Amino acid sequence: MSACPICRKNPTHPDYRPFCSRRCADVDLQRWLTGAYVLPVDDDEASPSEEASQ
Repeated sequence: MSACPICRKNPTHPDYRPFCSRRCADVDLQRWLTGAYVLPVDDDEASPSEEASQ
């Protein structure tokens, strides 16, 4: 079994995979909802819709 990606201490549980518990699943959900997981964006790049309008 692999370790929980949130607490990294406990093995994953089949009911909460890939997490070990409901608590760790909720911590991950909270991170998604608050925007903690983001991809960096380079502001110098124009989006495809901006390039088409020029």
